[in-house]
Amino acid sequence: MDAMRRTAREEERVTRSFWKALRRVIHNAPFAEDLVAAFFCVKDPHTPARVRYLLLGALGYFILPLDAVPDILPLFGYGDDIAVLAAAFGAVAGAIKPEHRERAREVLADRQSIN
Repeated sequence: MDAMRRTAREEERVTRSFWKALRRVIHNAPFAEDLVAAFFCVKDPHTPARVRYLLLGALGYFILPLDAVPDILPLFGYGDDIAVLAAAFGAVAGAIKPEHRERAREVLADRQSIN
């Protein structure tokens, strides 16, 4: 039961912080669509719990202000974020559905909704 409560709190924290973190990197991050698709996968009630936990961890790492490699370093700053996200996406291959990706493209096409 405690694990479920911690997961719910983590999901709330990721949700609150995600859009702010995305605004910070949207123009420089080549993986913005993957981030948003993963976010919508986490929010999908049909996504299995194991997948949600894994993606929450990866998105939480992206949101953290402190990284193994600071994001302000040109070319290298997002390397650790990309590695964590790639590992998470590889582990949950197929869970991020076409509708998650389509919704991500729609949100990113309308960048006003992010700003």
